[in-house]
Amino acid sequence: MPSRIVEEQTITVGEPTVIEVPSPCTHYGVVFEDDGITGYFYALDFTREEMPIVDALHIYNVDEVVDRQKPSVVQIVWSDDGLKSALVINCYPHAIFDFEARHGYCRTGFPPPHNEWPRNDHTWDDRAVDLFR
Repeated sequence: MPSRIVEEQTITVGEPTVIEVPSPCTHYGVVFEDDGITGYFYALDFTREEMPIVDALHIYNVDEVVDRQKPSVVQIVWSDDGLKSALVINCYPHAIFDFEARHGYCRTGFPPPHNEWPRNDHTWDDRAVDLFR
């Protein structure tokens, strides 16, 4: 599935940052958030007015990032069908949401799955990157 970088920002890990990027053609979206303590990637369904978050993936703990003082390039990638999104930091994929399969993947495999996507265990699978080719 062809894809493209929809958003790119340079951040410093540990400085509060929110990057929200809607799908280019569906009712889904994603948010990357660094709250100064942790980094998370969230899956959103905008048809849900009260609570659009349907899944969350842990990306990092700020105090465990070795080179956190260096600027990092955060990219949000969307597949052309608007059903898959990836979080790429410094050219390295850290997390992927597949809205069609209701599955999230991240390098930390944390947290446990949310009730919305019950079969999803968040374990990273290198084959998930193929969703964007």
